[in-house]
Amino acid sequence: MDKEDNILEGNRTFEDLNVWIVSRDLRIELEQMAGEFPEIEKFSLRSQITRSARSVTNNIAEGYGRYHFQENIQFCRQSRGSIYETIDHIIIANDNNYISNEKCEEMKTKCYELVKLINGYIRYLKKQKTEFSKHE
Repeated sequence: MDKEDNILEGNRTFEDLNVWIVSRDLRIELEQMAGEFPEIEKFSLRSQITRSARSVTNNIAEGYGRYHFQENIQFCRQSRGSIYETIDHIIIANDNNYISNEKCEEMKTKCYELVKLINGYIRYLKKQKTEFSKHE
């Protein structure tokens, strides 16, 4: 185990990260919502929203597994990009009357809250990276 591993030892796996837990809950909710879209959207919008929502948790997990702060930060940035992509899919679903205006706003709010969590995690990783660099 190298020094960088020790800095994150409070989290045994990515599953312990609050940002991943919140992302997972949102992914599940988005997949359920997309499952209610018309059959014609099975291989289009339904698939796209599912893939972008899964990308959020996938990237957080993969970044955690890299064990290097800068790589982890980059994967978190990709995760953040996937949230914005997901927001666009939610807007499209609303534009096509697959979800109500209220549901659209509710899901967008949850996505923007997740962006804040991801940004906080990125700030934490940057701080840890700086601290780690001081001790090398």
